[in-house]
Amino acid sequence: MAVYVTNFAASLVNVQVPDKNGLMEPVVLGFDSVQNYLGTYPKFGNTIGRYAGRIGEGKLFLDGQHYELEKNKEGYAMHGGSKGFNRQLFRTMDYYVREDTAVVAFSYSSPHLEGGFPGKLDVTVAYKLTRNNEVIIDYAATTDRPTVLNLTNHSYFNLTGCKRPVTGHAFQIMADSITELGESVPIPTGRLLSVAHTRYDFTSLHSIKDSIKTYDINYKLRKRYLGELSLAAVVVDSVSGRRLRAYTTEPGMQFYISQSDMSRYAGHQGQPYGRYYGFCLEMQHFPDSPNHPHFPSTILRPGEVYKQRTIYQFDLIN
Repeated sequence: MAVYVTNFAASLVNVQVPDKNGLMEPVVLGFDSVQNYLGTYPKFGNTIGRYAGRIGEGKLFLDGQHYELEKNKEGYAMHGGSKGFNRQLFRTMDYYVREDTAVVAFSYSSPHLEGGFPGKLDVTVAYKLTRNNEVIIDYAATTDRPTVLNLTNHSYFNLTGCKRPVTGHAFQIMADSITELGESVPIPTGRLLSVAHTRYDFTSLHSIKDSIKTYDINYKLRKRYLGELSLAAVVVDSVSGRRLRAYTTEPGMQFYISQSDMSRYAGHQGQPYGRYYGFCLEMQHFPDSPNHPHFPSTILRPGEVYKQRTIYQFDLIN
């Protein structure tokens, strides 16, 4: 394997994985030039913050204080606002190889009220490549006043070598329920819905069978306890033989397949993309958690350390 990262948005730029014939190809969408990352694109591989996902009406109430977040989408705040972490230049803290693991670590200091969020937030994002063909992402953060935090990575995976749509992949998601969305805006109602007998049921490994191939929904992952590192999803491309296993300490995962035509983006080595060319497994807390006290808390207070681990592990099927 080979992994490429950049300090622009602490992004995962490229992951090269061999297929069953030994051909090394990219399995994430991305660009070979930083100039492409400075333009408009679907957040390929970016670190997302301060809050991944949506916060209804851009309103945050915390310890009796009311904060107005930037509503960069109609009726809600999304992915930390127009100047979220996906538009920030991180500092390269360190890079080294220790035993069988290569590490690159980035940091960013987000000022008080950036995007409307309270508190000066100091964040580190460390990418690790292990001999077990794992891409590990370790996050840590501290704050100088109470705030909310929800970080994720926004990689678009494509196990075909980014050559075909991902609708031929087989998916399994270790979850029995999703967060219900409102009818007028895609904000959680606070209820959990069973996936049984719905198109969101990936409790067993199978391909996308119906004609609606767009997915943008948060799954409540199976956890024995909050913060457990556990298997979240398995994805297989039978043609290339590649398999991805994804693990996380987070309680939820946003499963995203966009129908947007991405043919205007020339990816690695000029490879053009297309419709349904990527799927996202965004490990995170639930959307709009600050407005639903019964959801797992996203509050971070002074003296506490936010920690999260996500693992994307690759291998080949027989």
